[in-house]
Amino acid sequence: QVPLVESGGGLVQSGGSLRLSCAAGPGRNLDYYAIGWFRQAPGKKREGVSCVSVNGLIKKYSDSVKGRFTTFRDNAKNTVYLQMNSLKPDDTAVYYCAADSVCSDGLYVSDFGSWGQGTQVSVSS
Repeated sequence: QVPLVESGGGLVQSGGSLRLSCAAGPGRNLDYYAIGWFRQAPGKKREGVSCVSVNGLIKKYSDSVKGRFTTFRDNAKNTVYLQMNSLKPDDTAVYYCAADSVCSDGLYVSDFGSWGQGTQVSVSS
């Protein structure tokens, strides 16, 4: 397991943008992990948003964010990002990053063993 720390959440108006960051804990490296982004809205189950493979070449997105969100990694900075554009009120949730060896096809919560503490994203209408 690898400790993860998310940042970049906040309050934004509908149509706006935010960039979330996922960094490894002190002394740890994300180079060997696929990184997924998940979100959980109040009263709802945690759902997969995206995943980027170890080499950054394979990226998967849920249908709800495809075309609006982009995930990418900067290994020099030991950080994975989630760029969120054209945000909608339905995107309001706590966003988590998580680590696994590969990106599963279904973005399943159960596939990921290491999780961050989450960062709140709120989109106003």
